[in-house]
Amino acid sequence: MQSRLDTLLVSFDTVYSGWIAWNLFLAAIPLVLSFWLYRRRSKVRSPLWWVVWVVYLAFLPNAPYVLTDIIHLIRGVRSVPSAFILSLIFIPLHISAILLGFEAYVVCLINQSHYLKRLGAKQWVVWSELATHALCAIGIYLGRFLRLNSWDLVTDPKYILLTTLNDLTSKFPLVVVMVTFLVLTALYWVMKQITLGLKLRFRYPDLVDSVE
Repeated sequence: MQSRLDTLLVSFDTVYSGWIAWNLFLAAIPLVLSFWLYRRRSKVRSPLWWVVWVVYLAFLPNAPYVLTDIIHLIRGVRSVPSAFILSLIFIPLHISAILLGFEAYVVCLINQSHYLKRLGAKQWVVWSELATHALCAIGIYLGRFLRLNSWDLVTDPKYILLTTLNDLTSKFPLVVVMVTFLVLTALYWVMKQITLGLKLRFRYPDLVDSVE
């Protein structure tokens, strides 16, 4: 019995490999920065604000990047020998991590839209969301296929620029980026409605109940 348990734990640890905690940590960085950038009372954009904004953009693709971690789930389904661990621990853990990471992305863009409305630029909200999806689609491609990191923008920006321009002129990377963009756009819209609906439910429970 002990031997079997040890085997299951080793198998689970091998498939888990620590990616959940690390990727959620990376997704939390732009989430925290978005509140500082877009939810503060002051509308003044100081030099520090712009520096933080650049850091925010550099790390933002890490939030929707968790969608690509579905490969860990697929690999785990094939590797975990126990149906109990698979159905009650492994699958719920990985799906929760993916949803949490993408929810961080959704909240970031909701904060961004809120800020634009405060500035009187409501007409740019949709365009800013689409532009963000496009930039994040490129970032996801660079991270998943070329294994580049957000901090590479600081350590080797020239290489990042040349690599991006070179790859996006090729057919396969361009198709991947376009498909990723469409997926991000669709999933964001769905998750945004759910998030705003839950926010309305918790903020104005009496109003929602009266409508129902």
